[in-house]
Amino acid sequence: MTAPLVDIHNATFDRGRTRVFDRLSLRIDRGEHAAIIGPNGAGKSTLLKALNRELYPRAESDMRFRLLGRDRWNVWELRSSIGFVSADLERCYRGDASVLDVALSGYTASIGVHGLLAESVDDERRTRARALLAEFGLESLESRPFNRLSSGQQRLSLLSRALVHEPHTLVLDEPAGGLDLAAGFALLRRLRSLSQNGVTLIMATHHLNEILPEIDRVILLGRGRVLADGHKEEVLTSPVLSDAYGTGIRVVRDGPWYFAAQNDGMSKL
Repeated sequence: MTAPLVDIHNATFDRGRTRVFDRLSLRIDRGEHAAIIGPNGAGKSTLLKALNRELYPRAESDMRFRLLGRDRWNVWELRSSIGFVSADLERCYRGDASVLDVALSGYTASIGVHGLLAESVDDERRTRARALLAEFGLESLESRPFNRLSSGQQRLSLLSRALVHEPHTLVLDEPAGGLDLAAGFALLRRLRSLSQNGVTLIMATHHLNEILPEIDRVILLGRGRVLADGHKEEVLTSPVLSDAYGTGIRVVRDGPWYFAAQNDGMSKL
């Protein structure tokens, strides 16, 4: 029997003096696409940072927090199974790191490739990184400093970084955040293609229109707990979202895509 991708039971998470989750329980099976939504402060980024092993729950006797059936992971080993993409990671790259350097740093789970870590980046790995950059239309930019790219190009560069290990799962925090419409649509097309080719997607987002047709499950966070969890047709409803966000929301559906509108229906969020 395959261990679940995420297995959390009675986990309490604090950020400084703030209690984000109080005895959170959540299970996501391997191969199950899921979107995580909720108001600001609901804990979306906290949960993803926990999956990335940047944050840990309080150590309590009845708590369980496992990824792929394991309590403990070497972070480099974990990144070979699960790739991570976030705006926080985007802000970590400063100076003259090139697009190729960013992609190659996925092999070492580091920010940049330097020192002894660079020795592990052989020709085969460079070929793989370059192939991914070409797949995302960045082959002519491999020598350009990362901080001179557009937001859309930076996000695709980080996606290449996450995929160098050919992970079976991608965890994405606001994947299209800060992108214009064209760049956002292009990124979502790339993610759809990955999901259709067997990569599991776990995505935190503020925007319903980023929830891909391939994602069936929606987890709604709020008030330190899971407010709703199920098929998107059950969770993405006007009453459920209005209660969670504390404002009137009308859910609009266009085929397999969902949008949120104000009560007057005049503007989409």
